[in-house]
Amino acid sequence: MSYFAAAATRADDSWDAVEVDLDGVTDLDDVVDRLRDVDSSANISLLFVEADDEYLTVLRLDNGDDLRVFCSDAPFAEESRLGGILLSDTDTDTSSSSDDDDEETPVRSELDAEPVGETDLLTDLGVSASVLLELCAKDGMLPSDVTVEVASRIGFSDVLEEVHDA
Repeated sequence: MSYFAAAATRADDSWDAVEVDLDGVTDLDDVVDRLRDVDSSANISLLFVEADDEYLTVLRLDNGDDLRVFCSDAPFAEESRLGGILLSDTDTDTSSSSDDDDEETPVRSELDAEPVGETDLLTDLGVSASVLLELCAKDGMLPSDVTVEVASRIGFSDVLEEVHDA
């Protein structure tokens, strides 16, 4: 399986980005530790994992804690070792997160993809849950395209581009 993983971290008001090597990770804690190691003082740490042009997984840590995860397509992710690790702590029920358990609404039921996790993990950064889902569902959009669009909307596309092009 081929993948590209990039961490974007924000300390104060500036963003930095670096490529992250996930080879050899054995569990989600290993992945989180590698994200924390990028910048232990970061207020926000995001990890974008693009795999096989099939799915995108976004992990978020606030002040090094409170892991939140979103994946654009759980079935594809779960077919790979890395995807299984990234989603190991995520409820793979593809219904939208709701405080009311009695009213679960399927997310993007009209599409083949089955997103899972916290669709609203980037809302406070300017990418609402509906925008994130629309980007992932847009015909012809690869995971790398979604990452670039999200980075542009949040404001770190310039530093991410340097990492992607390296």
